Amino acid sequence: MCPVHSSPPFNAPAARRLRAALGMAPGHVAYGLRAQYGLIVEPETVMAWERGEISPSSAELTALAGVLWCAPGELLAEPVTLREHRMARGMAADELSRRIGLETAAYQKMEDTGRWKGNERQSVALAQVLGLSLAQFVAATGKQDELAELLRNAVTTRWQAYVKPLAKLLPVPKQHLEPVLERLHGDYQSKMVATLSWGGAAGEAGTGDAGRQFLTDIVAHFWSYATGPRQ
Repeated sequence: MCPVHSSPPFNAPAARRLRAALGMAPGHVAYGLRAQYGLIVEPETVMAWERGEISPSSAELTALAGVLWCAPGELLAEPVTLREHRMARGMAADELSRRIGLETAAYQKMEDTGRWKGNERQSVALAQVLGLSLAQFVAATGKQDELAELLRNAVTTRWQAYVKPLAKLLPVPKQHLEPVLERLHGDYQSKMVATLSWGGAAGEAGTGDAGRQFLTDIVAHFWSYATGPRQ
């Protein structure tokens, strides 16, 4: 797969507000990009960024932050991918990879493909260094489908068998996952017992819709149950 270097989610209103606060015109910004960073950017391009018509590249955004005397994260909308979270922290790929214990080339490949393959220790380090919540970690590492499948299996079979696989997937200790999985399993099984009970209840539970809907929303239920400090 070829690396895809998409533009980060640019916060156009923030860029316009920061420039105005410094008393700078778009031409001043363009000059600063050229003089300080060697980037040839026309004032019209700066204005297009601020109108949200186009977005600066990663290199342009980092340079723009320097010209506007702000952190790169202040020019980003809500980050989603690993690259976006890294840029929001103002970190270079080699610095992040060093801090989480990965070779830069290996980390860069994961960032480019959007598929995280680090081990448990590296996952914990990644979440800590980037300040990711559990939901942000799952989205940034491309693990949404895998998480949903593990959770569906856990509630429909023996939840105890899925504590270890989920602990490998998420930067969370097993002892924090166990009560969450037990509760999810109990809630799902109670819905199915109601469905299969003698004389079956009418309506949603009686037709099995409650159980099916619970499985459809399993990840949302997991997030609502997984309370406590981020690991």
